[in-house]
Amino acid sequence: MADEELSKLKIDKSKVAFRAGRGKKVFYLVFAALGLVAAGFLYRMGFFTPPVQVQLANVTQVYPSQAYTVLTASGYVVPQRKSALASKVTGRLVWLGVEEGNRVKKGEVVARLESQDVEAAKVQAAANLETARFNLENARAELVDATLNLNRNKELVERNFIARGEYDTAVARHKKALAAVKAAEAVIKANEAALEAAVIQLEYTLIRAPFDAVVLTKNADIGDIVTPFSAAAESKSAVVTIADMDSLQVEADVSESSLRLVKIGQPCEIQLEALPDRRLRGAVHMVVPTGDRSKAAVMVKIRFVDRDPRILPEMSAKVSFLSRPVSKLDQVPRTAVNQKAVVARGEGKAVFLVKGDGVVETSVRTGARIGDMLEVLTGLKAGDQVVLEPPARLKSGARIKAGE
Repeated sequence: MADEELSKLKIDKSKVAFRAGRGKKVFYLVFAALGLVAAGFLYRMGFFTPPVQVQLANVTQVYPSQAYTVLTASGYVVPQRKSALASKVTGRLVWLGVEEGNRVKKGEVVARLESQDVEAAKVQAAANLETARFNLENARAELVDATLNLNRNKELVERNFIARGEYDTAVARHKKALAAVKAAEAVIKANEAALEAAVIQLEYTLIRAPFDAVVLTKNADIGDIVTPFSAAAESKSAVVTIADMDSLQVEADVSESSLRLVKIGQPCEIQLEALPDRRLRGAVHMVVPTGDRSKAAVMVKIRFVDRDPRILPEMSAKVSFLSRPVSKLDQVPRTAVNQKAVVARGEGKAVFLVKGDGVVETSVRTGARIGDMLEVLTGLKAGDQVVLEPPARLKSGARIKAGE
């Protein structure tokens, strides 16, 4: 009886081994199935296929005017009226009333030199003129008296009441008084000229703006010696430099071989590097009648039709010479892509949009053609990258490698 109870407590090893072996087989089958699913997914995603070698293009903002641009040239904004203000006399700068960026009116005093000596000369000239005027009045009074005396003696000598010699003395006195008046008048003219010269010398110490302008640079400071020719050491020839902002034009170099495409009055479009968000209308103002031998080019001046207060001298500019004037609609930028990136998909069109190291086929709606670009109405935005001339084997989701 005890032996039977003990036999029931023994473990059947054959059954345990059978169940363990069956569990391992199920585990391996599930693992293999998951591996196949993962492999299929990775294959579908292109991880087991080499990346497709492609060329990429950017989606950009373009302007319709690019379609009728016949020539482009680079240049700089240059004021046609520019002046370095200096004094005609040598002196020490004692006052400066402007700085860079200030606007000045024609005739406005922008600086002043020391002028005590010139002011003293002016006062002296004015005093000399006043003295000369008093002398003239005295000479005229003497002339009146001499004239009356002469007339009186003339009557008396005709009646033989006085000697002939006394009459001759009266005549000589009258002539002398008349000469004294003329001399006094000449002295007044000389003193008037001296006073005017002193006023001019005083005016030379005032530096004025010759036209309405903007101050570009300040070349001297208070205390500097200003001289017309800047021959002395540590001296300045110009106090400030000004420019008429209404005279700004773009000066561009056009190659001699392309000069035939340019004519006076031709519409242009000006793009400044400092203002990339604006394209300004312009027109050819002048073709300078001389060439630059070192550049094999001719300077062309383009005036601004559209103005912008942000335009400054010496800004770099790019000029597009157009075959016809631009309209307001032509000045609105449009999103465009190289037409070689667009492929037909049934009745629609699509592009392969770059996402990471792969591509996604994206439907687009296109508009007008602008040169070799195609306007994109929907589906893309500026800055996107697309595949240029996508190969037939390229599929959505495929990995790509950009070519050199």
